[in-house]
Amino acid sequence: MSLLVVGLSHRSAPVSVLERASLNADAKAKLLHDTLAAEPAAEATVLATCNRIELYADVDKFHAGVSELSTLLAQHSGVALEELTPYLYVHYEDRAVHHLFSVACGLDSMVVGEGQILGQIKDALALGQELHTAGRLINDLFQQALRVGKRAHSETGIDRAGQSLVTFGLEQLAVHLPVREWAVGKRALVLGAGSMSSLAAATLARVGFAEIAVANRTAERAERLAEILVASGTGVAARAVAMSAAADELTRVDVVVSCTGATGLVLTADDVAAAVSRGSAAHTSAGPDDRGSAPDPAPQTPTGLDGVDAGVVARLVAAADGGRRRLADAGAVRVLAAVPEGDGCPVGDGRAAIAGVDASSLELHGTWADQGEAAAQRQPRRGVRAQVDGVAVRLALLDLAMPRDIDAAVHRIPGVRLVDIESLAEASADAPMAADVDAVRGIVTEEVAAFGAAQRAAHITPTVVALRAMAAEVVAMEVARLDGRVPDLDERQRAEVTQTVRRVVDKLLHAPTVRVKQLASEPGGAGYAEALRELFDLDPQTVASVSRADAADQNDDSGRAS
Repeated sequence: MSLLVVGLSHRSAPVSVLERASLNADAKAKLLHDTLAAEPAAEATVLATCNRIELYADVDKFHAGVSELSTLLAQHSGVALEELTPYLYVHYEDRAVHHLFSVACGLDSMVVGEGQILGQIKDALALGQELHTAGRLINDLFQQALRVGKRAHSETGIDRAGQSLVTFGLEQLAVHLPVREWAVGKRALVLGAGSMSSLAAATLARVGFAEIAVANRTAERAERLAEILVASGTGVAARAVAMSAAADELTRVDVVVSCTGATGLVLTADDVAAAVSRGSAAHTSAGPDDRGSAPDPAPQTPTGLDGVDAGVVARLVAAADGGRRRLADAGAVRVLAAVPEGDGCPVGDGRAAIAGVDASSLELHGTWADQGEAAAQRQPRRGVRAQVDGVAVRLALLDLAMPRDIDAAVHRIPGVRLVDIESLAEASADAPMAADVDAVRGIVTEEVAAFGAAQRAAHITPTVVALRAMAAEVVAMEVARLDGRVPDLDERQRAEVTQTVRRVVDKLLHAPTVRVKQLASEPGGAGYAEALRELFDLDPQTVASVSRADAADQNDDSGRAS
């Protein structure tokens, strides 16, 4: 069996194709079940993010595997195979390992060096484990990818080569101004209360936004995120609003960040045009601290939060900062703890719960909010422009959703600036490559070689175990024959003879078994296991049974992604 990955990403396909090919939770599960039902695949998992869909599988036939996996991706993504095929890429064996390790380090991300991909890889592994589609190879590969990604971030300055999509998006909105200077006194609306939206809200609070409104289809989730933001110690005023009131909120905010789980547009061009028109009239008669809007909510601690340790709670905002403490590096929380779908927020309620909030808790809130969001039909995308020429920006929009939340046509509205996934991809393509990227590439190359050696060595282990089992059986048979021929041996003499025979066998097998493991770990060493089976006439069924038992033990011990 060999590792195969078939996928598409922002590097191979236009955003318009990625939008249509996105997979929801049900589609991922069905894709994995159908992949295992297909003849070439023995195990599989899927890595699906806003800018990539990749199906990883252990296959016994390369060409049949590519054909089957491509067909399944087309069926479950909803994009016809003939349309999808030009954008698909294929990696096999060591190249597939190299690709995933590069992805884990952020080398293949839209923003080089961003750490959020580690959480998404952790999600992919957890999904395969939960659905029992991930076996030995997928478990080993994805666990190692997580370790490689963490090593890259800890041993190099790859974090300096890029940042989270949220921070990068804000930089694009701020244009020539530093984000903190641009953000002072501004009001923001965050659409959604899931993982990315929670990260966005914490980032907005950290860089100095004065007020953040959170809109979500489930009011409880929006209220919970608003409470966490107020308790963050940044001084931001935060409140929850109904999703139905989002269009009205546009008249009183300066910035909108959207990342919902919807499959239909959340803000249309008409919504934005009407809001800008009304907001402009209000701004004409408003002072610098009065934007023609409803009275500001007092930036007070919510009920039940008096006396909160602001230093403790502020960690969730610090976690959204650059460097290794970013929330983006904290990973996805689904695999850190079970998140109940129908119960309350796992962060808890009341003073005690909020006082202990940290980065992981904020992400727990985000994952809780991610589950069960309603979805509508997505409208096709239209042209994109990220700049507003010659007109003061009245409303800045950052759309991080895939498929998009905000109608691309809003870029035609005077006074509106839109930054979305496509414009972020274009901007990041011009970013200079840091010297740390070369160091990370070196780590990836080293780790790919180590992983390949370990896998090849593991491949021969069942054969070595079967050989030693056969030798032990021969010893037992010869000792039994000795008992029949020399019945007068006492227990001590019999034990000494048995031990002597075992030592002889062990010494004879030691050098060849150690050497064959070393040879098998080298490139091209796969044939040594077969040679060993032929030389000692080992029963293939015995070797297979050792492999199955070893895999079962590993699955029992693997647990969830760490």
